[in-house]
Amino acid sequence: MNPGSRSRLAQGVIVASLAFALAACAVAPPRAEGTDDPYQNFNRKMFAFNLAADKYAMKPVAKAYVKVTGPKGREHISDFFANLRTPVTIINEVLQGRPGPALDSTARFLINTTAGLLGFFDPATRLGVPRHPTDFGITLARWGSPSGPFLMLPFIGPTTVRDVWRLPVDTYFDPMGWYVREHSLKWHAEYAPDVFYLVTIRANVLPFDKIIDSAADPYVFVRNAYRQHRLYETYYGNPPLSAIDALQGTSASETSERTIEKLLEQQREYEKTHGTHGTAAPAPATSAPAPAGSAGRPAPASSASQG
Repeated sequence: MNPGSRSRLAQGVIVASLAFALAACAVAPPRAEGTDDPYQNFNRKMFAFNLAADKYAMKPVAKAYVKVTGPKGREHISDFFANLRTPVTIINEVLQGRPGPALDSTARFLINTTAGLLGFFDPATRLGVPRHPTDFGITLARWGSPSGPFLMLPFIGPTTVRDVWRLPVDTYFDPMGWYVREHSLKWHAEYAPDVFYLVTIRANVLPFDKIIDSAADPYVFVRNAYRQHRLYETYYGNPPLSAIDALQGTSASETSERTIEKLLEQQREYEKTHGTHGTAAPAPATSAPAPAGSAGRPAPASSASQG
């Protein structure tokens, strides 16, 4: 083995060892969803901006996409993008110190890229190879980084001070990000795959529009749903009760206070403030999935970050 190969091997061992050590750090407790929003004024303005941008741009395009593609065709396209982004999942699973899921994702990528015709088909699922969606925001959470305040960013949607770092980091390892960096086409056509990917995400969450629009306060609904969804992703679908209580700002002794009367009181206060009447109290945010999506809407993790 030549010196250069030994050096690269040593660097790989060091990086892997560091990843496993960091992955052993305790996950920071989540911030309470209903009372901890220091940037709410800014966030609400960005939420309104995203709603307007979505109404006149993303939503019409997504509806047109649904009309010209059948359910099976959309499934194949979503599978293609999920497979294309699998390297992002693999790298984050290594950084989280999860060799088993990293091997699963690697197997999925190899099977779907070959037997699945570049990922347009998903034979790996039929073979029982599981998905493990994750991203760099979850990696930071597993390293013990606190989530930080909630943020609503223009064109990006809901995130947090911690989760926002997944944008530059995951994009760097995303094949679509590499394509943009390596090409400079006329009319910035190198961004076409990214735009098309966002359209598929927006199309996938069209069924949730009515749920969000019917909420007494859509901004609060999206904020709380995003935080709860990220909590479940952080603990790989099985968060401890203490983390759920911390997110909800309650303890076991306070659970009884979260009653229907309290929800109705909040609804009446909202109606007084906004001059609306006769609207039923919204269901808790746990009733709908809400991963980050474009234009201020939550998007399902199965489309945005699965491998």
